[in-house]
Amino acid sequence: MLNSRQQYGRQSEDLAARFLAKRGYKIVDRNYRTPVGEIDIIAKDRKTMVFVEVKARRTNRFGGAPYSITADKKRKITKTAQWYLKMTGQGGAKARFDVVMISNDDEIELVKNAFDASLEY
Repeated sequence: MLNSRQQYGRQSEDLAARFLAKRGYKIVDRNYRTPVGEIDIIAKDRKTMVFVEVKARRTNRFGGAPYSITADKKRKITKTAQWYLKMTGQGGAKARFDVVMISNDDEIELVKNAFDASLEY
């Protein structure tokens, strides 16, 4: 059984996946977990693999969704993306990191290429 925070997170990820699909992204995987981290949504945007972090906030009390993506979180997402590409034999694939931000009134903002990371091994 999920607690209310987990339910809100799941609903936000569902909303983000539908939002991305309507914009032509093909959802490949969700809640991809490895020993090094987790990625909310893995999608394909034409020929580019897209690793998507979903950030939803009920309030802006702590600065809102954009401020919750720390350098440590970026490193974990990057390592997890590297893991995914290696395990699926896509080491040379074109990839990027997007962020979907969802506000407490379900307003959605997509930030393409939200941060850079080297995907070299």
